[in-house]
Amino acid sequence: MNVYETFKAKDLLAANTYGGRGIMIGKSADGTKAVFAYFIMGRSENSRNRIFIENGDEVIINAFEPEKLADPTLVIYSPVRVSGNSTIVTNGDQTDTIYDFLEAGKSFEEALETREFEPDAPNLTPRISGILNFEGEDFKYKMSILKSGTPDGAVCNRYTYSYTPVAGLGHYIHTYNCDGNPIPTFTGEPERIEIPDCIECFTNDLWEGLNEDNKVSLYVRFIDLKTGKYESRLINKNK
Repeated sequence: MNVYETFKAKDLLAANTYGGRGIMIGKSADGTKAVFAYFIMGRSENSRNRIFIENGDEVIINAFEPEKLADPTLVIYSPVRVSGNSTIVTNGDQTDTIYDFLEAGKSFEEALETREFEPDAPNLTPRISGILNFEGEDFKYKMSILKSGTPDGAVCNRYTYSYTPVAGLGHYIHTYNCDGNPIPTFTGEPERIEIPDCIECFTNDLWEGLNEDNKVSLYVRFIDLKTGKYESRLINKNK
């Protein structure tokens, strides 16, 4: 096995009909941009009844048809928030936990020590989180997954991965290995993916790679490392 093998994100997405929710973070091929992407998928009507909305430099999730929202728990949250020189992206309301800890001068890891996987037995969906920390004209990033260590959810295991960015390289972590019942939790390290220079190309590839039946929303941001300005793309299946 080649531990340095890097994959096209579109191919990884296309090979998995239900990755659940996913975070990708890395550096553009020309080395000038910090990049992240976040997507959500859904199997139930409640999970599919969602849209992403940009609110300044943050992203929020709303119900597409509020009258059909059966339960907001675990499906309505802010996946992207910014605190100082840090950008947070997660698959749940731990975004707010991390934000509050950073504002109090504490760390990403300290925040996640207070959280665990989602209480949605029998799936026990992992909480996945990422953070981009900017300094000067560069950045570093971390990814985390909190997942059950036993089938009954008796313990929570916490894994954090820290990365020094490499031009053209990113890492991808998602909640599920594949579809199933219960759905198999993600295992192993975040997968290595190619990060291009073109936000339009990257966004289109990701959206096309996601399973047509299960994809719900996608958000992509390219942040210029010199200026701090960013471009973003947002796609909602519900229109």
